[in-house]
Amino acid sequence: MKYLLLLSFSFLFLQSNAQNSESSNEPDSIKKTVLATYYNRKFEGRRTTSGAKYRAKKFTAAHRSLPFGTKVTVTNPDNGKSVVVKVNDRGPFVKRLAIDLSESAAKQIGIYRKGIARVKLSYTVE
Repeated sequence: MKYLLLLSFSFLFLQSNAQNSESSNEPDSIKKTVLATYYNRKFEGRRTTSGAKYRAKKFTAAHRSLPFGTKVTVTNPDNGKSVVVKVNDRGPFVKRLAIDLSESAAKQIGIYRKGIARVKLSYTVE
């Protein structure tokens, strides 16, 4: 009887640990408020760090540390507009700025022609 009880507790303990380790494998969602800017038109057609050509009409972005291909939701807190961009370049190289958006992405959320704007970033780290 003691062994059956011990075996039951061991099984329950191992099962709960397995569930906890499964949930820890889920990606973490990151949310930050940062300063953003956008690419100048002179970069149209130039190669990005990832090797892709910059196209102002695509929803892309540059970030200093996120892996290429990471999809980032960028939201303008002033008007609530959001856009999903794909990281394909490195930058911006001004420390206070966190992300450079393509021209279309900046227009979509209403920060085009502002120069620098406060935005909210949301992305998943795997």
